[in-house]
Amino acid sequence: MPRKIFYLLILLFLILNSSCKQKTELKYLALGDSYTIGESVPEDQRWPVQLASKLRNERISISKPDIIATTGWTTDELQEKIDSLQPDKNYDLVSLLIGVNNQYRGYPIDQYIKEFEELLNDAISFAGNEATRVFVVSIPNYGVTPFGILKGEDIIRQELLRYDAIADSISNLYEIPFINITPSSEKAKNDLSYIAKDELHPSGKQYSEWVESIIPVVKSIIKSHEEKSRN
Repeated sequence: MPRKIFYLLILLFLILNSSCKQKTELKYLALGDSYTIGESVPEDQRWPVQLASKLRNERISISKPDIIATTGWTTDELQEKIDSLQPDKNYDLVSLLIGVNNQYRGYPIDQYIKEFEELLNDAISFAGNEATRVFVVSIPNYGVTPFGILKGEDIIRQELLRYDAIADSISNLYEIPFINITPSSEKAKNDLSYIAKDELHPSGKQYSEWVESIIPVVKSIIKSHEEKSRN
């Protein structure tokens, strides 16, 4: 075989192989606030990044997560950013974790009810209008952190439980999994290794524990859609 043809065949193989990988690689979008962007931890310790990494370790091909989140965002601020960015609507996975700053700023609870449901519908649209590709994560209890204790541990916990109950209820209406990571966050009360150096946000260790709760749900979502695509 002439050398030029041999090299052309190799090039063609590499192009086709790359194309196949791109088609099968899952796309993941994470929506949220400081807990999703991973305030005070390195990028590789953010829970969406850890989740994708763990999936790859289990031979599930997934791209680096797209994250729309910033420290301090409330539901309306996340909505504004989504409106300005206009994300794609072909994600295989979409997560939503939002509400702590509504609670912290003392926003009306009715605002959270309305805007959380709107954000959940946004998440569904980004997942190709398939609610079965979406999951919601509970708000961690920052009341147990050194910062939260100064602000009023019991009040914070009760208010966040109310927010989580709302998010859980709305998620259930859409048959979307609601993953409760709050018990993991509360370990920070007796173990400072669960808290970042800012004495408020979760550490990479805590995020790792979240991922252990999240990954069975995500794998179930992926498996369900793989079976659906084969039928």
